[in-house]
Amino acid sequence: MLLAMLACVMAMLCKEQGLTVIGLCSAYDIIVSCQLTPRNILRALFTHHDCSNIKDKLSSKSPWIQSLVKRHLILLISGIVMVTGRYFIMGSLPTFQPVDNPASFAESLIVRITNYNYIYSINGWLLMQPSWLCFDWAMGCISLIQTASDPRLLAVLVFWFSLGMILYKVIVSPPSQNQRVLAIGLAALIIPFLPASNIFFRVGFVIAERVLYLPSLGFAIIVTLGFNCICTAKPKLQTVVFIGISCLLCSHILRCVQRNRDWLTEDSLYYSGLTVCPNNAKVHYNIAKSAADKGNIDEAIHRYRTAIQLSPGYGHAMNNLANILKDRGENTEAEKLLKNAVAIRPEFAAAWMNLGILQAAMKKYDLAETSYLTALMHRRKYPDCYFNLGNLFLAKRHLDKATAAWREAIQLEVDHVGAWRNIVLLMEEIGQFDTAESVAEEALKHLPQEPSIYFALANVYGKSAKYENAEKNYLKAIQLSPSVASYHGNLGVLYHRWEKYSQAEKCYKTALALDPSTPNLVENLHKLENILAKQDKRQKLLS
Repeated sequence: MLLAMLACVMAMLCKEQGLTVIGLCSAYDIIVSCQLTPRNILRALFTHHDCSNIKDKLSSKSPWIQSLVKRHLILLISGIVMVTGRYFIMGSLPTFQPVDNPASFAESLIVRITNYNYIYSINGWLLMQPSWLCFDWAMGCISLIQTASDPRLLAVLVFWFSLGMILYKVIVSPPSQNQRVLAIGLAALIIPFLPASNIFFRVGFVIAERVLYLPSLGFAIIVTLGFNCICTAKPKLQTVVFIGISCLLCSHILRCVQRNRDWLTEDSLYYSGLTVCPNNAKVHYNIAKSAADKGNIDEAIHRYRTAIQLSPGYGHAMNNLANILKDRGENTEAEKLLKNAVAIRPEFAAAWMNLGILQAAMKKYDLAETSYLTALMHRRKYPDCYFNLGNLFLAKRHLDKATAAWREAIQLEVDHVGAWRNIVLLMEEIGQFDTAESVAEEALKHLPQEPSIYFALANVYGKSAKYENAEKNYLKAIQLSPSVASYHGNLGVLYHRWEKYSQAEKCYKTALALDPSTPNLVENLHKLENILAKQDKRQKLLS
């Protein structure tokens, strides 16, 4: 019992569904270990003759029944402790939106129950024929059944008729090995699915194929038992059954191989979802996100717009589309999208922050500050928002507030590169070189492999005429990121001032090779060439 409960705890910490092991342990104890059947229990309770042996066996004074009760008390207590512990680990129960699970937000109780049962029937179909597989079944993938004339109700009737026949067989069959196998198979099918059933609490999905992994054990037991019973009752059909099982296994193996190929890349997975759920806004959203990451901006915009059209309240799609439009300079539409996103979800901190970034870019500083502060009100530990708030204060020349905001970002995220770098740059700008040096050195304790910090520190040393220290940090920055033209260019400027002209020339030419558009490099190289030409002329005159 102890080992079983420890294993259950480990399973639950991996996935909540592991808690259902307790229910399976109970079913196994009653059905297999104790060989109690529903038929025997019902006969003992409701009949008075020919059941004395069963009644004696079920007597509360029986040592056997007392042992069973003790084991179940251990299971019950273990379950309560695990549920309580899981709740404290989570901190709070998750909250969901109507798009996550539309059926659970239906106003009518009848509509909710009807759609829950239709979802059960689809799960049953996926166990039998896994042809419809999608990585996400939310957001319009399955429309709600609203009327009694909906033909999908036939699926509900077929599902409950099939399940009812199995349950009837479990109850009325006399005690036997097959009866116990069928009972434990039914328990293994139903119990692990209960957390996803919406019966005890609302779940954040319509269908999640992962929750069928454990129930598939019970399904496999029932199917195997069925084939075995056919072969036992009709020996002549053994060859037909063998062919049927072989075909079933081959088709499922091929489907598994095909599905694995869908999972090889993000694009193949997302487009496979599109064939199953073309009206699923989240599928279009994921395709758009993948396209944006790969630089296919037109495809990303098209998919984001489709997602918003399918689900007008899709705040995340509005937020991401607004960011793309902002980068393309379409600020008016981007602002409208972000305002819609926060109007739909006032607690959407990321959208508030992005709205602040856009408003700051449009010089609407007061509105931007309000947006940033609203974002921080909804998400207090938000280092990126503090970073952007600091940038806003810098634009307004509120330097102390800017530094304080960046410090807050660092306190929340000690390796926030942008906040460290901006403090160093600001201290350099206002001439506080000692402070800039100490901040940069402190940053390097947390970010020892960050080239931009070495570069910023080198600039400070260069302005302080500490050429050796500046050279050391420029070279370190180049070592970490050799393809950044500005690193080579600024090292060239350092050598130029240091009168190491040949090294400066080499650095200038490397920088121009990496990026010919780097500001002032051509002019600096031209000045350096003039100096070198004068030196050559001087040497010739002296010789």
